[in-house]
Amino acid sequence: MQRILQPGEIEALDHTSFPRVLLPATASLFAERAARLRQLADGNPIADYLQFVAKIMDAQHKAAAGLTLAAPDAAQIARAQEHSMPLLPAVENIDPAWQGVLDAMLDTLQDGDRSAALPAPLQPLLQELRSLPAETRDDIARKLLQKEVAARHVGMAPFIMAALQVTFTRRTADLTAQDVPYTDPATICPVCASEPVASVVRIGGRAAGHRYLHCGTCACEWQMVRVKCSHCASTKGIHYQGVEGAGEEVLAETCDECGSYRKIVNQEKNPMVDPLADDLATLMLDLLMSETRFQRASPNPLLYVAFAEEQAEAEADSALIDPCA
Repeated sequence: MQRILQPGEIEALDHTSFPRVLLPATASLFAERAARLRQLADGNPIADYLQFVAKIMDAQHKAAAGLTLAAPDAAQIARAQEHSMPLLPAVENIDPAWQGVLDAMLDTLQDGDRSAALPAPLQPLLQELRSLPAETRDDIARKLLQKEVAARHVGMAPFIMAALQVTFTRRTADLTAQDVPYTDPATICPVCASEPVASVVRIGGRAAGHRYLHCGTCACEWQMVRVKCSHCASTKGIHYQGVEGAGEEVLAETCDECGSYRKIVNQEKNPMVDPLADDLATLMLDLLMSETRFQRASPNPLLYVAFAEEQAEAEADSALIDPCA
């Protein structure tokens, strides 16, 4: 009698296969991102903002140390795999521990030494965030995960999303590749159902030369072939655009079919690139793309200003928004 092998079993038999998913290493992820941002800040027009986000990532690294969260049970894993759906959709699976992570980050950013704390003008914002009721924080968190942000919460958004990143990344890091289901569509994260912030061509080991989509929420990476739209999965009309003279470390991958673009960072061009950090540091490319017909497929989870402004204009034709107000 013959038995049909499942995808995971087929991969296990093929010793030349590449990893389907890459899971994050929380012990180093946030520290490495902070270091990369500081490297990218040198000579960058938005250097102050990159240094600001680097401090948030330092606080993420500190808050992630020793954090332990409950793993999904066998029934959850089996159900997700049976129905080819994400294992822990973010909006429905916010771990209450995120509130403690946020408070720990605020401790660092408010009361840390001079090198860790944020500048004095931002301290009232941090205090306001600390004093919010837990229910209000949870409501803002859910809306952020649904890509909604009220104008009055724009300044708080990076801190709340950063705390959510720590909890979702910590939980994802404790999974095994076998726990992660094959999902349909393959354009969203198979763990938390978030959209990718960017894609990355990896080097080293069996992943070398392969393109992975990088989740901006839980930092899971899942493989997708190159020259394929990471938004609509089309293989037609895929093109690459970059800033003249900036090299090919970061390019905008555009799709004629759906009219979207998403950045692709290439470790073959620079081993130090990071999908989330390099996406933040290349806003000039986004500005240039805004002059074309292509729309960004999904936002960077630590940069909400432009999206909040658009929403505010649609709701009330309001004034411009100051992210530090």
